[in-house]
Amino acid sequence: MRFLKRLAKFTIILFFIGLFSIAGVYLYARMLPKLSIKGNGSYILYDNTEEVFFQGNGTSKWVSLDEISDYVKDATITIEDRGFYSHHGFDVLRIVKAMYTNLTSKSYKEGASTITQQFAKNLYLDFDKTWERKLHELWYTIQIESHYSKDEILEGYLNCINYGHGMYGIENASEFYFNKKASELNLAEAAMLIGIPKSPSNYSPLINPDIAKSRQEYILKTLLEQEVISENEYNEALNTELIYHGKKDRLNLDTLLYYQDAVLNELKGLGNVIETNLQNGGIKVYTTLDVLAQTSLENSIKNNITDNQEIEASGVMINPQTGGVIALVGGRDYNKSQYNRALSARRQVGSIMKPFLYYNALENGFTASTSFLSQETTFTINANSSYSPKNYNSLYANKAISMASAISFSDNIYAIKTHLFLGSENLIDTAKRVGIKTKLEPIASLPLGTVELNHLEIVNAYATLASEGVKHEPYFIEKITDMAGKVLYEHEDTSEVVLNKSITFILNELLKGTYDYNMIDYTYPTNISIASILTHDYAIKSGSTDTDNWIIGFNPQVATSVWIGYDDNKAMSTSDFKYSKKIWANAMEGYLKDKEVSWYEIPSNVVGVIVDPITGNLATNESKNKKILYYIKGTEPGFTQEVFDEYEGDKLDVTKDNQEEDNNNEENKDNKNDEVKE
Repeated sequence: MRFLKRLAKFTIILFFIGLFSIAGVYLYARMLPKLSIKGNGSYILYDNTEEVFFQGNGTSKWVSLDEISDYVKDATITIEDRGFYSHHGFDVLRIVKAMYTNLTSKSYKEGASTITQQFAKNLYLDFDKTWERKLHELWYTIQIESHYSKDEILEGYLNCINYGHGMYGIENASEFYFNKKASELNLAEAAMLIGIPKSPSNYSPLINPDIAKSRQEYILKTLLEQEVISENEYNEALNTELIYHGKKDRLNLDTLLYYQDAVLNELKGLGNVIETNLQNGGIKVYTTLDVLAQTSLENSIKNNITDNQEIEASGVMINPQTGGVIALVGGRDYNKSQYNRALSARRQVGSIMKPFLYYNALENGFTASTSFLSQETTFTINANSSYSPKNYNSLYANKAISMASAISFSDNIYAIKTHLFLGSENLIDTAKRVGIKTKLEPIASLPLGTVELNHLEIVNAYATLASEGVKHEPYFIEKITDMAGKVLYEHEDTSEVVLNKSITFILNELLKGTYDYNMIDYTYPTNISIASILTHDYAIKSGSTDTDNWIIGFNPQVATSVWIGYDDNKAMSTSDFKYSKKIWANAMEGYLKDKEVSWYEIPSNVVGVIVDPITGNLATNESKNKKILYYIKGTEPGFTQEVFDEYEGDKLDVTKDNQEEDNNNEENKDNKNDEVKE
């Protein structure tokens, strides 16, 4: 009995200590300066012309509670927080009930966040999901409840919540979905919009109309059961056919949010100064986005992939002179998948690796005319291992071909001979120099792209070639200021000269041969199918595996890459290989249509010579093929060229034997396991 009395006494004491502690916390919060909620946590994103392309938390169209339909207000409170007007930021009974439900069901089925808690969370960028961040949100909830009326909190919540498709705030959402003001929404429209914030990618009626309709029906039924609406209102709303607008005032791009996510990802790494200013009035972020480039890239993907809903695409455009990312597409439609393939995916790159091999070869005494025999070859790696790469469709020249030919036709035999001749570590060294950070292994198949790389990583390596050997780190943010214009951050140029300018010029000229009619011989240049589309000079390389199809090309103005494939790594069909090259060509040509476009100036120590590009010998009157190739002065070819002997290779442990082939005839595909396509 004494024990029970003591326990009861102890419990009462704890209760009052807790009560006074809570009261003390709220009193302390009340004594602090009033936390701003109207502009707090907002961030404005500007493109490279300083035009706004996004304004976070909807503060660009903040509307008062009186300017919002009563249906929206009533439905929001009924569905999200029925005790909103009676609690002080936290609904204790609801929390206990949710904990019990989740524990008994062994899943996270029920949440207990109040409107105030959700508002506090949405006021600030979710930089991480640590316990420290959660405690900050609880503290913001208390501060908001201590300084603002319930109507003010509800108004703030409705002006910052995410309604999908980049629409923050009820006014933005109302205009986007229904082309009307928030005050004009009827019950059916309000119920549809109120259902979206729980999961914007799932409950958007523009993405999943059937699921969104079921969610709307649930909301209407709940409103009826809670006697918020009458049965007549319920039936009328349930049977109202909704007409969707689905357009933004400007920049109606489905992929722009991929770029926005990339900006916010970079923003997270810029330190506490940025977050502090977010909490004290918001920030302005000036990005490298070129809206014309983003539009051209998105439209090119949309216009060229019209017959396959499952296949995915990503693309990146970089200003090679600065490293600024001017366009980024992480998938075909952000509304259907927020996974940013340009930032997060790692895919086999195929023959995209070869230009770095050939730069290394040129640096070590090779020229555009250096010749190897292109024939079926087995390389002895060590006493117990051999390696037998193949050309696409087992097509070989069965004669000596020059480096210019090997690049144009993406000849795998020539590439492996070069790789083993130079030594396997040399390609790894060159890859590191141009900015590839992934650890590469010295395997025989490395030039054929059996390694998995990140999209942004590989296109930035090509941007180093495009900038004539100057490496830049890719970036999205030029400058950040507070709302008054005080500069908080500016991008610093960390450029580094990593390649020889003259050798880079020669390589870039050789990459023009991938779509040159003068290279047609026993097979076709790998990108000849888009030659008729191109109106400017470009250095281009394409590459493919069974599951990945790439093309990357550039000029001094822009470096652009396009990837095509399936998220589940499903093998691509013959018809799937038709997309990437046309997407790339249309995106580049569209972006550069009205721009002044230039090519690289010939370095003073480089000379152009008319040669037979297939053999590498000086051209004669009888030569079928003639083309100007470039050489360091003193290394020009004669009428005959030495053909290097067969090379047995380094003593390498070949750990991968999934060779990549370039598809010389673009649309064809061979299903042999030891081959991969272009």
